This record gives sequence, C-alpha cells and structure tokens, in this order.
Amino acid sequence: MDKVVTSPAEAVADIPDGATLAVGGFGLCGIPSVLIDSVQALGVKDLECVSNNCGVDDWGLGVLLGGGQIRRMVSSYVGENKEFARQYLSGELEVELTPQGTLAEKLRAGGSGIAGFWTRTGVGTQIADGGLPWRYDTDGNVAVSSPAKETRTFAVKERAADGTVVDTEHEFVLEEAITADYALVRATRGDRHGNLVFETTTRNFNPLCAMSGQVTIAEVEELVEPGDIDPADVHLPGIYVHRVVPLTPQQAADKRIEKRTISDESKEA
Repeated sequence: MDKVVTSPAEAVADIPDGATLAVGGFGLCGIPSVLIDSVQALGVKDLECVSNNCGVDDWGLGVLLGGGQIRRMVSSYVGENKEFARQYLSGELEVELTPQGTLAEKLRAGGSGIAGFWTRTGVGTQIADGGLPWRYDTDGNVAVSSPAKETRTFAVKERAADGTVVDTEHEFVLEEAITADYALVRATRGDRHGNLVFETTTRNFNPLCAMSGQVTIAEVEELVEPGDIDPADVHLPGIYVHRVVPLTPQQAADKRIEKRTISDESKEA
C-alpha cells in the first residue's frame, strides 16, 4: 500500500480539537518540525502532547505551546522552554512529569498491546505515592495533583557482591501504557510502505511514539521505493505507519541544535 501523502497539511487535516499526540524527538534532534508547523496552521486546540520534551520557545512543540494549543503535556524534560515554565506556574498548562525510561516503556507498551507494566523506578517517591503538582491555579496553589499508583512486592533474583545469586523481594509500581490518537515522527529514510530508518539519537523516541499512535504520520528526509531499504536496516516496520510525508531538501536540511560550543582561537593563541 502506497502511504505517501502529498502535503503535510493534508496529512494532519483530520486531527481534531482535544486529540492526544505522541511526538517524536530527543531534545531538538529528530523533531517532526514540518508536521508540527502544519498542526499549528490547522489551528486545533486543547491538545494533550506526549513527548520527551516540549521543544524550545520557537521550535518544535514550543510553537504549539506558544499558540496556546496545548492543554496538557506528558514529558520527562522541559528545562529549555521558558514559555512552558510560565504557563505551568500560572495554571495555564497541566504537566505530568514522568521518568524518561518509564515514559519510553509506556509508549512501547501502548504500541505492543500491553496494558501496563511493573517497575521499580519511582518507588518511595511522589511518582508512586502521588502528590506531584500537575496543575496550579492562578494564585500558585496546587489545583490538580497526581494520584497514588498501585504498588506490589515481587520476589526477584539478584547477584550479590560476592557473585552469588540470591532471592530477595522488592516493591514495584504499576505504570499504565500510553496510546495516542495520533503520532508525529521524523525519519531519515522511509519507503512508500512506511518502513522507516532513524539516524543515531533520533531513534530514541521516534519509533516508540510511532508505535503508540492509532494514526502515525511520518515526515521523511529521503523517500525511497519499497525494497530499497534492506530489511535488516529497518528500525520501524511500516505496519505502524499510516501516512508518509516526503520533505523537500530545504525542509530536510532545516535542523537545530540546542547548544553550540566553539573554541576561541584567539584565547588559545
């Protein structure tokens, strides 16, 4: 099946108000910026976005945030976006901070048909006990806080310092899977059937977000024909992808880095 869509605007046209979007990218690496710009132009609002971070003030999901289109964020790291902090602290934005590895597994589980999983991450903290501030009111008081999660003790085997394997018990917290209405991702290469290849760090969250989407839209820097990608090189099979948007050379080259560090040759001299 040829999944290529002629324009990013056409690819996102059916996203409604209130939709949940899983959005790929890691920092500013691998962000589906063209699709995000198309969602901004579409004008939908009250979005819940699931992503490792929320871009920066004028790039990535920061574009939707600045336009007041995001109602709720589920993220791991949000430290590079001043507007994000302002909206959160003023009660305009609800935020569910989630440990990065847990967020990755919640997305993977959602795409694998797994309802939830047990993890030791967060045990003994507000992640498990509840009380994390999800939303503030305009006076700075906590209006919505996270609920307590189910915990359970499991018997596990561990390797002791002397190398022996011992039976022990540990407490685990139940984390529920995430399934999104739509997923927006960016791939380095993709074919017309939706098989995708991701470059280095862009592979961190893009495949997981793609798995979790009920409708997954991929912008690809290079579109190739079916069979041009060796099956062993496919990072995400086309069964998870519903629409493919080929980028222009200019769109493919439009990338940013978060911080640039250069040497000062005059000081070295």
